[in-house]
Amino acid sequence: MMKRLKLLILFFGLLFIVLRISILVFRLPSYTISTSGKLYIVSKLSEDVQVIDLSTGKEIAETSIDMLSHEAIATTDGKNIVLTNYGSEVDFDLKIIDTKTNKVKKTIDLKDNTKVNGIVQYPEANKVAVVDYVNNKLLVLNIETEEIEKELETNQKKSHLAVLHPKKPLAYTTNINSGSVSVINLNTDKVIETVSCGIGRKGIDITPDGSEIWVTNTKENVIKVINTKTNTVVNTITSGNESLKIKFSVDGKYCLVVNSTDGSIDIFNQQSKEKIKTIMLHGKTTLLEKLLYHTPRPVNILMHPNGLYAFVSNSNANKIEVIDMNTFKIVSTIGTGDVPDALVFVE
Repeated sequence: MMKRLKLLILFFGLLFIVLRISILVFRLPSYTISTSGKLYIVSKLSEDVQVIDLSTGKEIAETSIDMLSHEAIATTDGKNIVLTNYGSEVDFDLKIIDTKTNKVKKTIDLKDNTKVNGIVQYPEANKVAVVDYVNNKLLVLNIETEEIEKELETNQKKSHLAVLHPKKPLAYTTNINSGSVSVINLNTDKVIETVSCGIGRKGIDITPDGSEIWVTNTKENVIKVINTKTNTVVNTITSGNESLKIKFSVDGKYCLVVNSTDGSIDIFNQQSKEKIKTIMLHGKTTLLEKLLYHTPRPVNILMHPNGLYAFVSNSNANKIEVIDMNTFKIVSTIGTGDVPDALVFVE
């Protein structure tokens, strides 16, 4: 009897070890592509930025930023990465990373209870536009002089993210508590239209030709399509659960949406507004997958400028999932710090 018990304990012990090893193996990142440029990955919980050489998938630098950030952009000349500080209740600052040294070269203190989240490239390389969600303003900041050159009211509550029109002097901000999008004329510095999108709006992106804006709504699990000529909602598209960020392909033919609760990425045809595919991340479908992988939570998305790949932050798994934009399949993964979010590309 004791012999059988020992054999049983040994069997289950070996089974446990095999399972643990299998889990570690399956969760390892695997990078099999080669493309141009560097990918900057902002991990919220680690409070750091990794720099990945996309030709090899290898980390070439890691920089501590000592702040909770999940929005970042590269300046139009590619010389700087600018990050907003969303998590701190004390510091209202931005940090700037030099893309040559991959080190933090400057911290800009915004002061006066200015707290920013959303950030977009400005046409001038020395400027960015940031969204102040306390005072509900779009701020045009000169990162060289550290001066706020414009303070543009959104006239709404809890302004959050922003995009700029690619061809016209227009900015669009999403407003969480108002459930709307503010349309701001950058020449007159005034809101010219407010578009109701429903409480729960979250992500926003604009087509490369500037004809449409798509806005996700996490409460209703829909995407609102806004015609930028009329500034009206012209379509409502059903999305997955908790659709956060949204991004158009470089050619504008497709729109990718990350559904964080579902652990999936939806791909829509921009013209027809039809969903053409759903990519399920590992860890959500079968019992075996749930055992072998982390529960997936995609939260952010970035397109490679060459149009060949999309990069998705899988925050629970501490990975970046790489999607082939020709096959719409995951072809590689990149290991990250804890809770990756913002992604920035530099050539």
